[in-house]
Amino acid sequence: MNGVPFRDVFWLITLALVWGSSFAAIKAAVETMPPMTMVAVRTVIALCVLLPIMITQRARLPRDIKSWYMGFVLGVFGLALPFFLIGWGEERVASGQAAILMAAMPIATIALAHFFARGDQFHWRKLVGIVLGFSGVLVLVGPEAVKGLGGQIWHQIAIAGAAICYAINAIVTRNLPSGGTLIGRAVMVMACGVAISIPLAILLDGATAVFDASAESIWITLYLGVLPTGLATLIYFYIVEARGPSFFSFVNYLNPVFGVLWGAFLLSEIVHLEAVLALATILVGVAISSWAPKTKL
Repeated sequence: MNGVPFRDVFWLITLALVWGSSFAAIKAAVETMPPMTMVAVRTVIALCVLLPIMITQRARLPRDIKSWYMGFVLGVFGLALPFFLIGWGEERVASGQAAILMAAMPIATIALAHFFARGDQFHWRKLVGIVLGFSGVLVLVGPEAVKGLGGQIWHQIAIAGAAICYAINAIVTRNLPSGGTLIGRAVMVMACGVAISIPLAILLDGATAVFDASAESIWITLYLGVLPTGLATLIYFYIVEARGPSFFSFVNYLNPVFGVLWGAFLLSEIVHLEAVLALATILVGVAISSWAPKTKL
């Protein structure tokens, strides 16, 4: 098949729509809930969402040692570490600056995929896609957000570090053993995330930190666990396994655009022309990067 099926583009946009709401939600949740505690609660809730789905489908967890070893790696780089870094970073970083910093993820992913993901080598179309995607983010957030970079350097480095974590996570996901089912692999990774995040939350924040959080933070974290962590994980696994890390990485260009649209929908904020132009620019970048010319028989 030439190019990317519309189904996969639909799931990429759906994932961005879900994840686009998470940055504002995280910023609100960490006002009264420590970042690592929030990570632990998110992963526990997500596991409670995914496990019944696996049981209903009569699916099984992977049984080989390699899968579980890689599952713990994914639990670190896909869940515990980036969730914590974003939560801590957003205590001092504006959402526009966070969008720019997270835009490092597609660049890092495409570079890593060239060497570590079979069939996902670099080509000029991906370079055009990167340039258009990053340009779309800059159009969205405006020059003022760029001027603010460097003001809270350690918090900004934390968010950029989370972007690199997600790039590593996408490459490792692509290289998971193919045996078993998608839901089984998702539950395995989430279980590993729970096993990592709960001890860290107790160590860093104390065992009672969750009880000191406000009701609003708890409800927001519940949402983060169900949608952006639980159900979105299934979409994430499907996209990476079906289309590869490079295609998936463009979700980080779409996230801030949908973040603006969520603001308009939930908070009655005005959608400016910049958001529409940014979305169009990013989607063109995705199309060019994913397009495959017809091969002659």
